[in-house]
Amino acid sequence: MWKIFSQIDLIKFFFLSFILLLNACSLKHYKHSDSKILTIKSPQLKFSDLAFIRHSGDSVEAELFIAGKPIKKIAINYIVCVDEGCMSRSKFNAHFLNEAYPDTLLQNVLLGKPIYDGKNRVKYKDGYEQHIKSKDVDILYRVKVRSIKFKDRKNRILIKIKETK
Repeated sequence: MWKIFSQIDLIKFFFLSFILLLNACSLKHYKHSDSKILTIKSPQLKFSDLAFIRHSGDSVEAELFIAGKPIKKIAINYIVCVDEGCMSRSKFNAHFLNEAYPDTLLQNVLLGKPIYDGKNRVKYKDGYEQHIKSKDVDILYRVKVRSIKFKDRKNRILIKIKETK
């Protein structure tokens, strides 16, 4: 199969692939930036302190701080980039959260958007709530004007976001 490509074509292909990978993990210019109190508890992630959540469209980045010092950055677009490198969203979920989650789950929680395509969504005057229960998950997801809470009792995962103001 490789014989149909010249050596120059292969070099171009690998160079272009490398550039695309770097571009996915490069610095983005986000339109919105807010400081929040972020709590994440999962088997692989344990954090509760100040975070800056930046976003433009569906691209979102959470920069985590402890005692005013940055400790971790999670950037989500069509892939997820963390300090350890970039990976697919499904691989990130399998490693840091739960493999049964949809690829867009963390992105939607950080942005306060409905999860699981809005399944079981009940609207209230100050937000909405979703209860998702299956053999893999038992989720309560609540979005209010000043806070977001995601709790999966079955997998012991908690994500809470509160306004700092």
